[in-house]
Order: sequence, then structure tokens, then C-alpha cells
Amino acid sequence: MICWSSWCPSVQELTVSVQWLRHYCSIVLKSWPWTRPAIKSIRRTSPNMVLQNDIDLLNPPAELEKKKHKLKRLVQSPNSFFMDVKCQGCFNITTVFSHSQTVVVCGNCQTVLCQPTGGRARLTEGCSFRRKGD
Repeated sequence: MICWSSWCPSVQELTVSVQWLRHYCSIVLKSWPWTRPAIKSIRRTSPNMVLQNDIDLLNPPAELEKKKHKLKRLVQSPNSFFMDVKCQGCFNITTVFSHSQTVVVCGNCQTVLCQPTGGRARLTEGCSFRRKGD
């Protein structure tokens, strides 16, 4: 003889299941009329519409490329560069790395040209610089 209680759920389990099903169905039925207009509006959009995230992946704008991480750009390029810094006192030109981790001083008058920070070096006020080309 087959024992029905071994595989059949108990009355309490069935009651909980029915209550859960009623609750779930009421949520779905309540939300359905509100989602229907949204679905219709999505269908009505024209296929020629350009979304905000649509960009040319082969020729991205320069400002978007500059914001990306140096390894995630289309062509990897560093954020650092060398620059010529002109001393405000003696007008001597010194070559400085943009992310220098040491204090750079002028060779003639020993004034501080830049201070290291966590990333880029901070130039002293009054010092002018120009980015070195390749």
C-alpha cells in the first residue's frame, strides 16, 4: 500500500502556498495596468531615434576618451607627461615629470617649483609650464 503522507504536502503547507499565490497574483494584477502604457510607449518610439548612449565606438569623442581609465581607452595612453617649468624668480627652465613624487627645486635659485601630491604634482604659484611634445 502507498503511503500518501510521505509525498503529499500537509494542509498547512498547502494553505501557505495558496496564500502566497493569492498575494503574488494580486501584486501582478495591480501592477499590470500601470505597466501597460509604458510598454505601448516603448513600442511607439521611432526606430531612427538616437539614444544618449549611442556613440561611434570606432571614433569616440576625445573628451570621452580622456575621462576613461588609461588602460580602457581605445588606444592605451598614459595620463602623465613631461613639462618645461619656468622659474618665477630667475626664469630658468627645468624639465619636470607631471606625476613627480619628489619636490623639484630650481637649479639656480633653489626655489620650489612643484610639490608632490597623491597623483599629479602641484606647481608653485607663479610658475608657468608647457607640455613637452613627442
